Amino acid sequence: MNAPSSTSVTVVLVHGAWADGSSWGRVIPLLQAKGIPVVGVQNPTSSLADDVAATQRILDTVQGPVVLVGHSWGGAVITQAGNDPKVAALVYVAAFAPGAQGTVGEQVGRYPAPPGLGAIINDGQGNLTLSEAGWLNDVGQDLPADEVRVLAAIQPPLPAATFSDAVTQAAWETRPTWYIVSTQDRIVSVELERELAATMKARTTELDAGHLSLLSQPEAVAGVIMDAVKSVEASL
Repeated sequence: MNAPSSTSVTVVLVHGAWADGSSWGRVIPLLQAKGIPVVGVQNPTSSLADDVAATQRILDTVQGPVVLVGHSWGGAVITQAGNDPKVAALVYVAAFAPGAQGTVGEQVGRYPAPPGLGAIINDGQGNLTLSEAGWLNDVGQDLPADEVRVLAAIQPPLPAATFSDAVTQAAWETRPTWYIVSTQDRIVSVELERELAATMKARTTELDAGHLSLLSQPEAVAGVIMDAVKSVEASL
């Protein structure tokens, strides 16, 4: 293990839908081993406003510049929360990134539906989950099946209303941005991921990975985050 080096930049990690902060459990130790302060947000995934508020509470505790990272639905969250003046850079991991007044639902509808969207279950009260088969075949297909079944068992529901929650100001319009495309993604359109990366003029990395690259290829994901940290440090 490399000796940790000091840094004044903090990484704040925002998880996606049907997940929690443990999604980053393989990335966090890699960042900490380099001496990078890191905090994971525990979003309620109850609305965009609620998740932005949870992220803001973490940002309020951090001193100095922040690299704000979002996976999947977490990309919408960091697009709004990233307007905090402490946020110096954004990293999107197979993530949505609406523009001002845009929604995740609008972005989902822009391309043919990936197969994973067919595995969504509505409980009849507007709360969505993914079937175990959807997790195995379309979300964590490059992870061990036993691990994926656990993720399916502990998933929190996502209100369908979140798909129409609009971003008011897009932080990526004013901050340097990195984007990790998962080329084997079966729940978020790969074409959409590439379009968003191009629109944001992001420094783009493509991984031969499913949607959960942060678990299947944590070294590569951590490497992109470290690149963002170094870029911010160089600008201080």
